[in-house]
Amino acid sequence: MSVMNIRRHIITAALAGASVLGLLALSACSPASGARTEDGKLRVTASFYPMEFLAQQIGGKHVEVTDLTKPGVEPHDLELTPKQTGQLGESGAIVYLKGLQPAVDAAVAQSGAKHVADAAALTSLEKHGTEVDGHHHTTGDNHSHSESEGGKDPHIWLDPVKYAEVAKGVNKTLAQADPAHKADFQKNTDVLVKKLDGLNKEFRDGLKKRSSDTFLTTHAAFGYLAERYGLTEESISGLDPEAEPSAHRIRDLHTLAAEHHVSTVFFETIANPATAKALAGDLHLKTDVLDPLEGITGKSRGRDYFGVQRANLAALQKALGSK
Repeated sequence: MSVMNIRRHIITAALAGASVLGLLALSACSPASGARTEDGKLRVTASFYPMEFLAQQIGGKHVEVTDLTKPGVEPHDLELTPKQTGQLGESGAIVYLKGLQPAVDAAVAQSGAKHVADAAALTSLEKHGTEVDGHHHTTGDNHSHSESEGGKDPHIWLDPVKYAEVAKGVNKTLAQADPAHKADFQKNTDVLVKKLDGLNKEFRDGLKKRSSDTFLTTHAAFGYLAERYGLTEESISGLDPEAEPSAHRIRDLHTLAAEHHVSTVFFETIANPATAKALAGDLHLKTDVLDPLEGITGKSRGRDYFGVQRANLAALQKALGSK
């Protein structure tokens, strides 16, 4: 090899090495790398709306929150894209509820993410009854039945008290992921918990004087709410709002509606209301919306968690004859 060629080879290798080092340095110093956005915000991935709402309320201006479940999509049936799965591994923090969305549970377990808030571990989950005739339903003991991992009811966010407990846990996870803004996260959490305490009082006072304790829903989502305020939820189907009830279950509901003076069959905005409306027609009952708050759409009776919960309270007051 000539001297000139040797020099060229050395110069080319040196430039290539400098380019690689420069790219590595840029990657290491760039605020957009990994868990941060270009403007330095913490990237937070939430599994579905109630988790997204907590992350946004607590994180405030210091976070960028992405929801894996798009508006109008049934959370229980969510399947993740490869892009969403990869996104979990790049998140600065993850907020999810183990046992509700199997695809998310598997992806989180494989993500290697360091800062993860599992709502199911931040408050106590309960079993709301037993399975009968292949379906979960109530027995008139102020509990509702649902199908989830281990038989535990995952719908903790519909109880403002339990939701506040989860908020406190999410606060700790965000503070660990972004210690520089710990004080702001705590302040935002205190504000949110105070609002949830107020909502709890609204439900407690608003449902005190009522003529009936029993309400009928499509989806067995309101067990914690029913237990909190001394109500009984009877559901047409179990956890799956698209499930078809058995003939035996329909006969039971006819009897229950008569015995407990049920006036209304509740359906929800995301799931198909056909079964609820057919049952209401057979029983000569009214229909109304009781929203399980798994997502906010243009059909939601409220723009956020608090708006929809207050609409749910108003619907329950009307159905239960509250004064």
